[in-house]
Amino acid sequence: MTEALSFPDFDQLTQDASQQGLKKSLSAFLNNATLQLDNAFRNGTPIRKLIQARAKIIDQLLTVAWQQLGFDEEISLIAVGGYGRGELHPQSDIDLLLLLSDANAEKYQTQISELLTLLWDLKLNVGHSVRTPQQCAEIAAHDITVVTSLMECRTLCGNEDLRAQMLELIAPENIWNAADFFIAKRDEQSARHKRHGINEYDLEPNIKESPGGLRDIHTIIWVAKRYFRADSVAELRHKALFSDQEYRDLRKGEELLWRVRYGAHLLAGRPQEKLQFDHQRELAELFGYEDNDERLAVEQFMQHYYRTVMQLRLINEVLMRHLEETILGGTSKEPITPINKQLQCRGRYLEVTHKRVFLENPSTLLEIFLEYGKNADVEGIRASTIRLIHSQCDLIDENFRADPNNRSLFMQIFQLTYRLSTTLQRMTRYGVLGKYLPEFDKIIGQMQHDLFHIYPVDVHTLQVLKNIRRLGRTNGQKEFPMPASVFQKMERKELVLIAALYHDIAKGRGGCHSTLGAVDIRNFAEHHGFTKREVNLLAWLVQNHLLMSQTSQKQDLTDPEVINKFAVKVQDMQHLDMLYVLTVADINATNPSLWNSWKASLMNQLYLEASKAFARGLENPADRKQRIKETREEALDILAARGFTPKEVFALWSNLGDDYFLRESAIDIAWHTEAIDEYNSDQPLILIRSNESNAAEGVTQIFIRTLDRDHTFAAIAAALDQVHLSIHDARLYTSAGGYTLDTFYVLDHNDQPIGHDEARFRLIRETINKELDLRDNYSDIVQRRTPRQLKHFPIATSTRLSHNLERGHSILEVTTADRAGLLASIGRIFVEFGIRVQNARIATLGERVEDIFFITDQSGSPLINEELAESLQQQIRQRIDQHI
Repeated sequence: MTEALSFPDFDQLTQDASQQGLKKSLSAFLNNATLQLDNAFRNGTPIRKLIQARAKIIDQLLTVAWQQLGFDEEISLIAVGGYGRGELHPQSDIDLLLLLSDANAEKYQTQISELLTLLWDLKLNVGHSVRTPQQCAEIAAHDITVVTSLMECRTLCGNEDLRAQMLELIAPENIWNAADFFIAKRDEQSARHKRHGINEYDLEPNIKESPGGLRDIHTIIWVAKRYFRADSVAELRHKALFSDQEYRDLRKGEELLWRVRYGAHLLAGRPQEKLQFDHQRELAELFGYEDNDERLAVEQFMQHYYRTVMQLRLINEVLMRHLEETILGGTSKEPITPINKQLQCRGRYLEVTHKRVFLENPSTLLEIFLEYGKNADVEGIRASTIRLIHSQCDLIDENFRADPNNRSLFMQIFQLTYRLSTTLQRMTRYGVLGKYLPEFDKIIGQMQHDLFHIYPVDVHTLQVLKNIRRLGRTNGQKEFPMPASVFQKMERKELVLIAALYHDIAKGRGGCHSTLGAVDIRNFAEHHGFTKREVNLLAWLVQNHLLMSQTSQKQDLTDPEVINKFAVKVQDMQHLDMLYVLTVADINATNPSLWNSWKASLMNQLYLEASKAFARGLENPADRKQRIKETREEALDILAARGFTPKEVFALWSNLGDDYFLRESAIDIAWHTEAIDEYNSDQPLILIRSNESNAAEGVTQIFIRTLDRDHTFAAIAAALDQVHLSIHDARLYTSAGGYTLDTFYVLDHNDQPIGHDEARFRLIRETINKELDLRDNYSDIVQRRTPRQLKHFPIATSTRLSHNLERGHSILEVTTADRAGLLASIGRIFVEFGIRVQNARIATLGERVEDIFFITDQSGSPLINEELAESLQQQIRQRIDQHI
C-alpha cells in the first residue's frame, strides 16, 4: 500500500520562515518530510518517487534559504552530482556549486557562511565549492571526477546564464572529448572493480561501487551522454543506445539498488553503501521475504540481489563495449577471419556472421564458447553478438539439450586446455549455462548466510573448477604440490571437473544436497557419453564430496581403524585421487582464508595413509600393535644414530602407554626422548619448533612435559590464548610416573607457524609456566573485541557425546560461535567435572567452530554415567552462551 505525500508549498514555507525564523521552520519542514518519506518507504511507495521527492524537498528548502539570505543575480546555486540528477537517498551527500560571475568570492563570504552553517545545523551532508565558470573548466580539464559531476547539474537559484557559460566551457569540444572521456571512465571503472572485488558477489556488497552496482549504471549514462550530447536517459533510449529489454532491465535493476540503498541508509542512520549482514536480514523482512523449509528469507533476498547485479553487470559490459566500438571506432576496418558459416573473428573479437545465425543453427550458442575457449588470440565476444546470445538463449530447450551434437559440444568445452573457467563464467553471465543445465540455473546467486561460504553457490562452483585447473599450472604446483602431482597423473581429468560442477548443484533445495546432487550428475553423465563405471564414479564423488574433509578434520588419523574405514568407503586409488583433488579445490573455493598449512597437512596425511592401505590391500588392514611396533623401532633407530643405547631408551619409555607410540611420529618421539634425557629441572619441559616434522608440516609444535594435574589442559589453553596462538590439535598423554606429555599444534593469528623467534619462544614458555603454577587461581580469560561480522551470526552452542569403548574414551563434539578464550573456558569446565582430555581437534568454519574432544572421567574411563554426561554438556552450553 502506498500513501500520498503532502508537504507545504513554497509560499507556505516562505511564510513560515518569516514568522517562525528560518532555522526553526526549515527544521520542522525537513523533519516532517523525512518522517513521511521513511514511512512511505516502509509502506512500499515506488522508490523512484521517493528519491525524487527528497531531492525536491531539498530544492525547496535551499530556495527558501537562498531568498531569505538575500543573494543577488551575480551568483547561482547549482546542484551537481547525484543531487544534480534529482536523486537523493536519506543520507546522500548534497553536492552544491556556488557559481560566481567573477572571482570576487569575498563579496558573498558572509551569506555563504550563513547558508552552510544553516545546512549543517539541519544535519544535512553538504559538500560545496565556490567557483567561476572559468575556474570550473580549468579544474575539470585535469580531473575526470569534476567534469563528470558538473555534467549532471541544474540551477536551483540565481542566474541560469552562469550555468550555461560553465557547460559551454566544459563541453566535449573544449575539454574531455568523447574518446578521452570514454577511456578515462573505462579505466576508472576497471580500477573500481578491482578495488571492490572483481566479481559482484561480495558477502557484504557495496551497493554503489561493486561490479553491477549503481556506479556501473552511472558510467554507461555518463559516457553515452558525453558522446550523444544527451540530457536524459529517455533521450538516450531514442538514440537506440539500449534495446527495449535492456532499458527495462536497467530501470528495474536500478530501482532495486535504490530500494536497497535507501533501506541501508535508513537502518544505519548514516551514509551506508555496504549492504551489511544485519541490514540484509532486516531488509529481507521489510521487503516481504519469509523463511521456508528450504531457504532463509535473507538468502532469498540476496539471491534476488545477486541475480540483479549480475544482469546489470552484463548490461554494463555490452553497452560499454558497444560504446567503445562506436566512440573509438575502427571495428569496420578490422580484418575479418572466417571460422565457419556461423562465426568469424573481427579483429580480436568473435561475432556471428549474420543476425539469424542462432535462429537457423541454435548449436552455435554453444559453439561460440568453444571457439572462444580454444582461441587464445580471441579477446572476447562483440557486443552485438552478446546481445543476440542473451536475447535468444531461450532457444536452448529440451530438444536442444537432447541433441547429441549439442551434448558433444558441451563436453568439448570441458576438455578445453585453457580458459575453461573464464568460458564457463561467460556462459553463466550471458544466460547460456543456466539454460543448458536448468539445475545450475537454480544455484545462480544462491548464497548461504554465514561467514564460511563467502561466495554464492554458482560462483563457488566455478571457483572449484578454476582451482582444479590451477593444479596443472606452475602457480598451483607451487601452492599445492601434492594435489597438483596427483591431478597431473589423471588420465580423464574432465571427470573430476564434471564432479566439481555438480558437487553443490542441489544446494538450497532442502534435503541432503549431496544425495540430490548425485542423482543429478548420474542423469547428466548417462546422457553425455560416460561409461557405466564413470557414471557410478561421478555419482559417488558428489555423494561423498565432504567425506575427506570431515574425516581429516574430525577424526584421529593416527588410528588405523579410522584409516581402514575411510579406505573401505573410498574403494580404490582412482576414487581417492579424484576425491583428494576435489576436496582441496572445494575447501579453497569455499573460503580461501580458512585454508592453512595445518589443514593441508591433515589432508595430505589422510591421502598418504589411505594410499598405503590400498597398497597393502583392504583385506590386510593395518593393526594397532604392528603400527606401534614399527614406530618404536623407527624411533629407536633415530636415537641409536644419536648415541643412545636401547637400554637407555627403554628406560625413558618405560612409563609411556601405547597411545603415545600410536599417535606420535618416530621423528617426534626421538625429539621428545632426547630432550627429556637432557633435562634436569623440576620445572615443566617446554619444547617449541616449526616445520621440522613431516607429521606437522606448516605448523608450530609445542611439547610440554609436566607433573600430571587436573588443570593442565585448561592452563595451557589459557596461556596460548594470551600469546595469540590458536590451537588446532592437542594430544595429552599421562605416564605411569605421574607426568603428562602434551603436544599442541598451533598457528598465529595469520594462520601461520610462528617461525624461529627466540624472544617469542621465551614469552610462550613463561606464560605457560605461569598458568601451570596458578592451579585454581586462573588468570582472567583474555577478552578481545569480537569482529563486527561475527556479531551478526549468533549461534547457540550445541553438544554431542558418543563413546568408543574399545579405545576407552568418550567423544564430545562442541559447535558454537567463534570467540576468544573459548578453549580455555571449556577447559575450566572440564576441571570442575574432573574430565581428562586425551585429544582435541579444533576446526574453525567462518563464524562457527567445531571442537572435538576425546575425554575420560578422572579414573580414565569413558563418561558412561548419564547424569554426569548430561550435566557436563548442559554447563558447557549454558556458560559458553553466557560468554563465561
